[in-house]
Amino acid sequence: MPSWLAKLACIALLLAAAAPAVQAQDYPNRPIRMVIAFPPGGPTDFVGRLVGDKVKDILGQSIIIENKAGANGALGADAVAKSAPDGYTLFLTTLGAVAITPHMRTDLPYDVLRDFAPVTLVVRNTTVVVVRKDSPANSIKDLVAMAKAKPGEIPFASTGVGSTTHLALELLQTAAGVKFVHVPYRGAAPALTDLLGGQVQGFSGDVPVLMPQLTAGIIKALGAASGERNPKLPNVPTLAEQGFPDTSSDNWYGLLAPAQTPPAIIAKLNDAFAKAINDPVVKQKLIESGAVPVADKPDQFGKFLKEELERWGKVVRAKGIKEPG
Repeated sequence: MPSWLAKLACIALLLAAAAPAVQAQDYPNRPIRMVIAFPPGGPTDFVGRLVGDKVKDILGQSIIIENKAGANGALGADAVAKSAPDGYTLFLTTLGAVAITPHMRTDLPYDVLRDFAPVTLVVRNTTVVVVRKDSPANSIKDLVAMAKAKPGEIPFASTGVGSTTHLALELLQTAAGVKFVHVPYRGAAPALTDLLGGQVQGFSGDVPVLMPQLTAGIIKALGAASGERNPKLPNVPTLAEQGFPDTSSDNWYGLLAPAQTPPAIIAKLNDAFAKAINDPVVKQKLIESGAVPVADKPDQFGKFLKEELERWGKVVRAKGIKEPG
């Protein structure tokens, strides 16, 4: 190879190596799109807009929310996985799309660990078991006793087959040695409607979803399916405290970027979102909604994501749960 051609090749390699650093230094210079795989108005949308609005002030660029609902989060996940790894498309995901759905479908167009780069765990949402205010059950032990007295007869709602609320029920049944009648709904709203109407006797859901009814006193919380009590419900003991271990089923929201996004951009995003989540006003609003703010590092979130993927895969396989045809 002629010496001049070799020099050009070296220059090209150097420029290619320097490109991500230059890109990161200039980042962001235009609005950032945050995909949320749920309709507007829900708790995920609330968290995304609240935190995103503060990140806008920190980075100096708008965070545009794109609600892309469908297929238990798979549509939104696939859209982000196929996006350019430049930091301008992000995915605010719940546990389901990245740790449960992959075990229920064989045709997913994305691989969680291969196609995404973790940015940060944003919040945890405690799952609580609730009943109507006039239910004779005042604890998880009471509810379990009712199920033992009428095995396979007590209807218990979830937000759908394979949802976190469904898996929370499965864990409780295993720990307590009982069997409820699983009644899957298309979301929390119809499940709560039937709970209040007496068609079902129990339901497990995220605290932010249940907070209005809990505050109004029309439902009561029997236990938190979590490793610790929720700050907004300090008097509600965990299921483990009531004698039912291995029942933690917290939902959570995490921020992902497409794989191959430059580490410097991931670091800048992590720093901005951590500052936003820990902003006193933002943090208080998250806590008041019932969420538990987190904001960890990319490697911590990556390790946690892998653990969650493995953990829920075992539950799905053990229970033989498949996506409805």
